[in-house]
Amino acid sequence: MTGIEFALVLLAWAVGGGSPGPATMAIAGTSMNRGRRPGLAVAAGIVSGSAAWGLAAALGLNALMAANAWIVETLRYVGAAYLLYLAFKAARSAMTDKPLLPVAAGQGGLLPLYIKGLLIHLTNPKAILGWGAVFAIAVPVGAAQTVVFETYAALLAVSCCLFFGYALVFSSGVFVRGYQRMRRWFEGAFAFLFGLAGIKILTARLT
Repeated sequence: MTGIEFALVLLAWAVGGGSPGPATMAIAGTSMNRGRRPGLAVAAGIVSGSAAWGLAAALGLNALMAANAWIVETLRYVGAAYLLYLAFKAARSAMTDKPLLPVAAGQGGLLPLYIKGLLIHLTNPKAILGWGAVFAIAVPVGAAQTVVFETYAALLAVSCCLFFGYALVFSSGVFVRGYQRMRRWFEGAFAFLFGLAGIKILTARLT
């Protein structure tokens, strides 16, 4: 694979990872609602989940999962249930009249937010399938393990830039002020999109 071809693979990976989905919604919502540090905590959890699935794919575990459909199906149902739970929480928040408090980075602990991001990615069976697919495209058959892990490092670096970048952008003043003015509309949108993502995982073909 030439340098230009590999750059196109990285670009496609960036477009796919940066497109609206459960991970980007969770980062954006947390960053606008809670501030920069909580948003970065969610992003760190998502990056950790992505790193874990990427490592599993690099070691060939995606083939093992494909051969054991029950693993993928279990992840499908757990992931869908978690997204629907997040949709319920967002919907409940949208229906309340809680005051719009100033964003405070110190609200609550960061560990639960990290775990939230981690669960969003670890319970998404499409994540490991996506890693496996990009490895199949970017890594020639019979390539040395160094090539596999160099590709893994490059893809993970792109993911870090994307997810941490989302946290930085959506915790900026303009987004935070917009959220504070239209909190219920945002929460309603998040509820709809999380619910849609959960239903999509339940009904999508993962083969």
